[in-house]
Amino acid sequence: MKLITVFIILFGILLVSGCSSSTDPQYDGSSYKQIKHDDFGRVVAKRGVVISDDGTGSFFGTIIGAVVGSTLGGNAGSILMSLGGGIVGHEAGKEIGKTDGYELTVELINGSTIIIVIKDETILVGDDIRIIKENNKVVQVDKIKDEEIQ
Repeated sequence: MKLITVFIILFGILLVSGCSSSTDPQYDGSSYKQIKHDDFGRVVAKRGVVISDDGTGSFFGTIIGAVVGSTLGGNAGSILMSLGGGIVGHEAGKEIGKTDGYELTVELINGSTIIIVIKDETILVGDDIRIIKENNKVVQVDKIKDEEIQ
């Protein structure tokens, strides 16, 4: 019975985490009111990188590991199994939360060169791009046509 409960919890978490389907840019609740700036440039180099977990994977891994550990532990061992499961789940979640990304070297139209990290694999060397930024944070990167560069 306990094992069925664990599988139901795991299934529910996976189901909820996969519900986002919009491909539109997403802004957080306070960011949409902020002034944004853009830069235009051309990608002159690209290389693959690994983006570490933002904390979500390790958080859910800890919770799932603790739940599974407490379910598997007996009366006296459930606390130790919860702790052990939480630790193992945290480390597993941290690894699962890693994602592939790309480091782009971009030559801006003002002549300066910057480096940005993105997850979009469709942007290639030679592409003209528009970088939308808020303060010093990249919010969005889009491919553009030559006639859009000003």
